[in-house]
Amino acid sequence: MNRSRTAEITRKTNETDIYLKLNIDGSGESKITTGVGFLNHMLELFARHGGFDLEVIAKGDTNVDDHHTVEDIGICLGDAFKKALGDKKGIRRYGFFLLPMDETLIECAIDFSGRTYLNYAADIQAVRVGTFETELAEEFFKAFADRAAVNLHIIKRFGRNTHHIIEGIFKAVARSIKDAVVVESDRIMSTKGTLSE
Repeated sequence: MNRSRTAEITRKTNETDIYLKLNIDGSGESKITTGVGFLNHMLELFARHGGFDLEVIAKGDTNVDDHHTVEDIGICLGDAFKKALGDKKGIRRYGFFLLPMDETLIECAIDFSGRTYLNYAADIQAVRVGTFETELAEEFFKAFADRAAVNLHIIKRFGRNTHHIIEGIFKAVARSIKDAVVVESDRIMSTKGTLSE
């Protein structure tokens, strides 16, 4: 592979101030400071299991709640993958992983198609894990899918423990992305000749 698949993203609004740096072909190293403890943990394991180097420094209006910070980091992560992959020439495009974590089993499939869709079929009974609102996991992946322009399916096959379910989701998504971004040819994997629309 000749091209460095890296991206730096900055996003500053009245609600958040975010810097994100991604190296797709990294070694799983991370430096994460988001102001949301549970999200820090999820992004650290996302980087480790995907083999991505990831740096995120975020400040947000967490005095209101964590929604804007979590959603905007999802936006930045999606933007980073889209930028780092460029025209997606040579990538496998599709990725799939079935991840067991104790009593939990998470299924994930992703397509770097250039078209956005999220199927999030992971009902979680608990409202919070620690101080993190569990519905924000879906908001994070919705923002990511929209900005990365991917088709993303996340399905909870089994699971009771809230921490296990969300951690399993982040790990399964990371592993699916790792599979999808493997360079295996010198062609764009589409009969249309493009993966940008």
